[in-house]
Amino acid sequence: MSTNPSEEKLFEVMYTTRAMRKLKPDEVPEDVLVKLIDAANRAASGSNAQGARWVIVRDAEQRSKIAAVNKVPVDAYYEDQLKNLPELPHQNREKRKRMFDAVKWQGDNLQHIPAIIFACYDFGAPVPEAMRGMGMMSVLPGVQNLLLAARAHGLGGTLTTLGLTDRDAIREILGLPESVEAYAIIPVGYPMGTFGPVTRLPAEETIHWDSWS
Repeated sequence: MSTNPSEEKLFEVMYTTRAMRKLKPDEVPEDVLVKLIDAANRAASGSNAQGARWVIVRDAEQRSKIAAVNKVPVDAYYEDQLKNLPELPHQNREKRKRMFDAVKWQGDNLQHIPAIIFACYDFGAPVPEAMRGMGMMSVLPGVQNLLLAARAHGLGGTLTTLGLTDRDAIREILGLPESVEAYAIIPVGYPMGTFGPVTRLPAEETIHWDSWS
């Protein structure tokens, strides 16, 4: 059976899009960033409302403010994880330590990453507390599209939410109106490392047919 080249390329991109946290400070062209958002906006959204909005932070002063807010929960998370670092079947302790070290590195260097993208949703009116979670379903599919588009352009990135622990501080820095909620932070830049196959559990170990048992 012949292989469909388009299918082969699509799966290659998906299977090699790893979380890239260590990113170079080199500027990412504006037109490329626009292409990432255009790809993100192609994702499905609840009721086709298309309320996803994206704040791309490139200004050095703004990045420094965001980095300062982000560093507090990142440092706490890092220290907590290292207290008891379990070895998982798919990732030994040494590899897990390297992963958390990369999280810490990004927390220490976020201000130097050239583009920090905030994935937001605009509800069109002040958001009741009970409604806040509903915007996420219309934002996260776009985030994955964005990461895949970044991979296609040779850019690295990853989704993080630790920096949103202090939502009020982020809201003030970004000037978000009351109708808008931020759900994810995606630092984007040219990676220091290389793309390659990711290690994930086999599908057979994660599928339950018809019911859990």
